[in-house]
Amino acid sequence: MKVLSRSFLAIVFLVVANILVSCNTKQEVKEVSIGFAQCTEGDAWRKTMRREIEREASFHPEIMLSIKDAKNNSATQIKQIKEFIREGVDLLIVSPNESEPIAPVIEEAFEKGIPVILVDRKVNSKLYSAYVGADNYQIGKLAGEYIANLLNGSGKIIEVWGLEGSSPAIERHRGFVEAISKYPLISIVAEVKGEWEKEVAKKRFPLIFEKNPDADLVFAHNDMMALGAYESFADKNVRDRLKFTGFDGLGGANGGLQFVKDGRLDATFLYPTGGEEIMQLAFNILNHKAYKKETLLGTTVIDGRNVHIMKQQADKILKQEESIKRQQAKVKEQIKIYNNQRTLLYVLVFCLVSIVILGALALHSLKAKQEANKALLAKNEEILSQRNEIEAMAQQAAKATEAKLKFFTNISHEFRTPLTLILGPVEDALQSNISIGLKKDMLLVRQNALRLLKLVNQLMDFRKVERKKMRLQATESDLVGFVRDVVFSFDRLARKRQIQLRFKTDLKEAKVYFDRDKLDKVLFNLLSNAFKFTKDKGRITISVELSDNKDYAVVSVEDNGKGMSANQLAHAFDRFYTAEDSSNFGTGLGLALSKEFVKLHQGEISVTSKEWEGTRFIIALPLGAAHLQAEQIINEASLQDRQAPLMAGVLDADQEWTQEEFTGETEALKDHVVLVIEDNRELREFLVTRLQNDFTVIDAPQGAFGLQQALEHVPDLIICDVSLPQKNGYEITTALKQDIRTSHIPIVLLTAKDALENKINGVQAGADLYVTKPFSFLYLLERVKGLIRNRELLKVYYNSAIAIDHKVTATAPKQLDKKFINDLTALVEKNLQNPELSANDVAAALGMSRVHVYRKMKALIGRSLNDFVVDARLKKARHLLLNSQLNISEVAYEVGFSSPTYFSTAFKNHFNMSPSEFKATRMVQVKSLA
Repeated sequence: MKVLSRSFLAIVFLVVANILVSCNTKQEVKEVSIGFAQCTEGDAWRKTMRREIEREASFHPEIMLSIKDAKNNSATQIKQIKEFIREGVDLLIVSPNESEPIAPVIEEAFEKGIPVILVDRKVNSKLYSAYVGADNYQIGKLAGEYIANLLNGSGKIIEVWGLEGSSPAIERHRGFVEAISKYPLISIVAEVKGEWEKEVAKKRFPLIFEKNPDADLVFAHNDMMALGAYESFADKNVRDRLKFTGFDGLGGANGGLQFVKDGRLDATFLYPTGGEEIMQLAFNILNHKAYKKETLLGTTVIDGRNVHIMKQQADKILKQEESIKRQQAKVKEQIKIYNNQRTLLYVLVFCLVSIVILGALALHSLKAKQEANKALLAKNEEILSQRNEIEAMAQQAAKATEAKLKFFTNISHEFRTPLTLILGPVEDALQSNISIGLKKDMLLVRQNALRLLKLVNQLMDFRKVERKKMRLQATESDLVGFVRDVVFSFDRLARKRQIQLRFKTDLKEAKVYFDRDKLDKVLFNLLSNAFKFTKDKGRITISVELSDNKDYAVVSVEDNGKGMSANQLAHAFDRFYTAEDSSNFGTGLGLALSKEFVKLHQGEISVTSKEWEGTRFIIALPLGAAHLQAEQIINEASLQDRQAPLMAGVLDADQEWTQEEFTGETEALKDHVVLVIEDNRELREFLVTRLQNDFTVIDAPQGAFGLQQALEHVPDLIICDVSLPQKNGYEITTALKQDIRTSHIPIVLLTAKDALENKINGVQAGADLYVTKPFSFLYLLERVKGLIRNRELLKVYYNSAIAIDHKVTATAPKQLDKKFINDLTALVEKNLQNPELSANDVAAALGMSRVHVYRKMKALIGRSLNDFVVDARLKKARHLLLNSQLNISEVAYEVGFSSPTYFSTAFKNHFNMSPSEFKATRMVQVKSLA
């Protein structure tokens, strides 16, 4: 292990040393900043100077160059120079706009230790580091001597000035005047203030020339002003007579060399920009090398004699500049690639070092882990043994708990069927003429059966809460009205016990999202407890108000009963807790369930109590819907469908049905057949006996036989229990609804499972009604009658809308005949698009001979199979014309007619109008309704 550590350290040392050497191969370069205060960049000469300076600066990557343009404004240039001073530039380059105003700020920079290089123009101060530019006095003198020769010692001159306060303009004028002073016949007859700008000279020159039309030559302080004076003449003769000279001699398409070559200028005087010299001087100053304070740039005359050579040289220089730019771009690209590769190399080296380090650590950890594993092996085996024992015990406990929970759930469900058998006969007895004494006994039986049902419901709710399957179904309702209705239901009990029951609120209404069923259970439980623990002639007060911050609706239930001790108060909401000294024993579930229901609303419930003084429960429900999830909110229609009262349809003893509602109904319904599928013998016999008064009843004790009975007899309605042997109610419903022969039959599901998911499963299977046990038989009976009556109304409407005259015999058809017609109708509907459908095909599909089919059709509906098929096609065609966008030809082929002509003839014979007339009439009806 020691040898490994030493080798590892040696490798790490070598790798790190290699990285350090690689990092040091790049020389550290100190960055320096240079500020360039340019008076203007509005002319070609200044732009050429900037390009040259930037090109030279690019050869020195350590130089950070910043350029600011004053745009011929001295105040702006002073401000920019001060900004450079504040930024602490290492060197300052200034091309002064004017000599006098710029001098103080130049001195300020110089006195603060910043080297200052003046370019092109000087200032009225000696406090600067160096000057680079041509000798404007000498170049002016050279121009004067050349022009004197050009004019042969005699002529009149108009001088176009630059900016009068700038040193180049002043010195060029002074040198020019001195040179022509030797020639008495040459004189400057007028001056134009061109301000270095072409457009300014072009605008002002004509006014001066009008006063001096006999001038011979225009002497401009730069080429652009000379060009402006030249272009100000529209008369070519005048332009050809005058001579034009300027300064700068720049290359390029818009430079003085081009103007001379084109003949627009007679001559120009080279005024070098000095960009290369400026940056070389700056480099020497920054690196503390020797330099000259005055760097004067050479000049020469450019005219028709040498302009071609100068132009070629200038163009070559421009091409070289472009080539240099492209080469620099490629160099930068290569440097970028090099830097990326170097960075990648560093990353790879770092990863290699990390891998080596991690590998060494892994080896060390592996060694330590092996040693630790040996030491802990015995303990692990002991722990595994104990864990296995605990798991076995836990599995046994889990099985026992699951068995208890299953028993708990099953026994709770089983309570509902006996309760149905108890409540059914009791309700019948209460509806009949019985003695007052017996009626009191029946009311007592119903009261205790309902009390038992309440306990069962509490047990089931407790089971749902434990399994976290309790779901909220909130809707926005008036909380004030809801609480008032709940309180009113206790009014009779309060009067009986002479308890002062008060409902207090200052609110007209309070819109709150809450689950009506669950909040009803909560309030009912709190009020029941209040009445239980309040003596006769006591006081119970219920109030509804808003919280101080208007975020909650607060419901309180207060009594002046016996109250709670401190121990009872601490366990008030515990499950199955009952005070030992309580004389009123209960399940101990009410308050625990109430708390869970309130928590589902994201609300709070609390209690305050003093023994022998009273108790107050407070419920706080949040306002708005932001605290609820989308699936927890339902609309009013859904609420009515899903939360129908458990005992819906139970009639009070003094409530009667009006005679006109059911006159003749029993006699009409007696012809209908109802199939009852129920495995509980007592409940099945009870239903069969009661339903026989109104229907022909068939029963089945289990699922598979019930399905067989449904397919054999094709009843008008089926009542089926959900929990059945062999096949459950959901499977039977699904099978019947998917069979064309029985899909039209209404199905009522009976079950003790009242959870929302069970109801949803029933609806998804295709059930038309879902009734939970215990149920009111009167409610069930009226719903059965309603379903059959609605089915008959649909049949009447369907037959009246698309008439097919079935001449049924006077006696009702047998069940097998009804099955035959259903099978026949299904077969025809399935093959309606087939124009080749024949009687032989139908007979073969039904498993009968053609003769038997013909006889059967004649006996049952009095018509042939072909007529039946044609009527079915026309019925379908009429439906398509009413409810689709198909045209008449498409409808004809859709229902199996071989041609639209034959279809139109058959349609008119049957409905007394052609398809087109029928469709037009329908459109008129739709428009009138709209």
